[in-house]
Amino acid sequence: MNQQITYEGGCACGAVRFRASGSPIRVGMCHCMTCRRVHGSAFGSYAIFERGAVTMAGNTREWQSSEQGRRHFCPLCGSVAYMMYADRDEIAIPLGAFDETALFEPAYELWCKHKESWLPQGVRPEYDEERTH
Repeated sequence: MNQQITYEGGCACGAVRFRASGSPIRVGMCHCMTCRRVHGSAFGSYAIFERGAVTMAGNTREWQSSEQGRRHFCPLCGSVAYMMYADRDEIAIPLGAFDETALFEPAYELWCKHKESWLPQGVRPEYDEERTH
């Protein structure tokens, strides 16, 4: 019997819930100014899954955060629920939104030109802006 692992999580108030099946395509950290502001932190960390691997329950509001980027958030508590790009068949879920901790470790960092100097350098591949591959 082939059982696929599933991961669950949601927003801070519980009005938005998700279930992700299988392994993420990739896991990364982002230091761009939008992620910093959205998360109120020095960076955002995301597990990126194929869109078809994630199901959502609950209502979200959408904000166009870049030309292709669409961030969805809970209208009740304001938590970021997930992010999608119009030109990609993927969904990015913040690591802090999962019910369990320590599920995924980021394999790279993006937008390191905005990275705080007090964060460790060279722990994983770093890109000044977007990934090149």
